[in-house]
Amino acid sequence: MIYLLVLVALLGCMLLCDARGKLFIFRHPVRAVACLAAGTGFFVLWDVLAIQRGIFLHLPSELMTGLMVGDQFPLEEVFFLLFLCYSSMIVLTGWPVAAAWLRRTRQRNGAGHVS
Repeated sequence: MIYLLVLVALLGCMLLCDARGKLFIFRHPVRAVACLAAGTGFFVLWDVLAIQRGIFLHLPSELMTGLMVGDQFPLEEVFFLLFLCYSSMIVLTGWPVAAAWLRRTRQRNGAGHVS
């Protein structure tokens, strides 16, 4: 259960970052949700295929709920894949915003600096 709570908390943090900077869902909600659904769906399919081939194997843990959405496919994996896609999009859309902020900060600090 702890792992699921951590993932939900991390998704909440991503939502807060997104809301503050209007980076992804809060900029273009319909496109963003479609993108997250497609990305998460792709990785779910990837996991299902890997499970069928015996590449991925779920081992029980005290940190997990024990709820399975499929054979060898724990509920937490869906939340992890959603977090993976969402955090990737926050980094991708936030990078130009962070770079612009850094340029402005450097210009502002450099403009008053005399060598």
